[in-house]
Amino acid sequence: MIFNPLIALVLAVLPAHIFAQDIVYDSIHNMTVITGTWATGSKAVQTGSGFAIPSNESFIYPSVTGMSFSFTDNMWFEVARYRFTANATDPGCITGVVGWLHGTYSLEPNGSIILTPNGDGYQQIQDPCAAISNFVENYNDTELYQSWRIFQDPTDGFKLHLFAFDGSPLPPMFQVSTTPQMLPTQKLRNTTEATTAASSRKRSLLRRSTNAGVSSTACLAVTGGAWVVSLLALAL
Repeated sequence: MIFNPLIALVLAVLPAHIFAQDIVYDSIHNMTVITGTWATGSKAVQTGSGFAIPSNESFIYPSVTGMSFSFTDNMWFEVARYRFTANATDPGCITGVVGWLHGTYSLEPNGSIILTPNGDGYQQIQDPCAAISNFVENYNDTELYQSWRIFQDPTDGFKLHLFAFDGSPLPPMFQVSTTPQMLPTQKLRNTTEATTAASSRKRSLLRRSTNAGVSSTACLAVTGGAWVVSLLALAL
């Protein structure tokens, strides 16, 4: 997928007021620094060695869907995501996506975050209704988040809110660790090969979700901003 032209178009058409104010680091909206590891919901999906194995383009599949972001103080990031999307026309055509990405990030003066990939990200897509039902492809899209906030939840501690390029909120993520749990920051896989069908080591995502008792409705709840960007890219 080629994303750079799309994000350039999105940035060009966004209203000027989106970028009008500088970020404010204060005790109300940013209770702590963004560095560390953050995860949604049950925290079953987390960055680091327990999720992606880039050397052979495989994954250690979590029991439930979710996403996780990690940030270092020297501006490296890692993202782990596992989601399903229902098909309103055909309920049997549930699309599953599990993906991993890392690279560098920048905190812009206007409060946005830009994730610039390292060039070795990848994702596995399973669509039982597609011509190729289970395959792995490179995923190295630049991602823009319009803004972010950190609050303190009285029960679960620090909570990170990210907002997609269009302002839509991602599911909140809770701090798992103040120390980022990440794979090494250097390039971890060869990306010269074309997209290939998933081998037997890349198991069925849909079968995994059935065993875990995950419904398509629950899976839709973790669909968030950056995936909207990906879907726009696919549509174009």
